[in-house]
Amino acid sequence: MLARLLARTLRIPSVRAIRGATSVPSDDPQAITEATHELLEALRVHNHLDAAEVISAIFTVTPDLVSRFPAEAARGVGWEGVPLLCTTEIPVPGGLPRCLRVLLHVQRPWNGIPPRHVYLREAAGLRPDLVAGVG
Repeated sequence: MLARLLARTLRIPSVRAIRGATSVPSDDPQAITEATHELLEALRVHNHLDAAEVISAIFTVTPDLVSRFPAEAARGVGWEGVPLLCTTEIPVPGGLPRCLRVLLHVQRPWNGIPPRHVYLREAAGLRPDLVAGVG
């Protein structure tokens, strides 16, 4: 408790993870690019992020998205200096198709304000418990 109060008072940076997901209408390079850009912009806006605060990002896609790496799309919006990784989600039966997810690692003074996770398009229903108040 005291450590958190001191960290807030002194604006000491700490690392937090921010989750985000969206759906992609089709397995098309342009559709993946647009969905990636939209998701990263929403995460930036809702969390007042500066790209310099992002330590790394892990992107996952469902096995039905193979035409473009989301990391390549992220570099196109200025994330050239951020370590990025792409991988495939496990194909769970009944899972949301054409789903793109990201896990951002962010270092900054949080000042008691929790990260705001962002779920867009058809992914909005995946984790309503994480996105209360994000519209």
